Amino acid sequence: MAYIISDACISCGACESECPVECISAGDDQYVIDADSCIECGSCADVCPVEAPSAE
Repeated sequence: MAYIISDACISCGACESECPVECISAGDDQYVIDADSCIECGSCADVCPVEAPSAE
């Protein structure tokens, strides 16, 4: 299951630079993950200070 970013996101951007397939981008209110490109590696979840990314 692809990762998603919850409303807990504080838009710090830590996850974007850690994604090896560059599927994370800034959305209107928070960062978003392109589910079709996500390889489910968990790198985003490992660096998030508020644990916003999680597996769907």
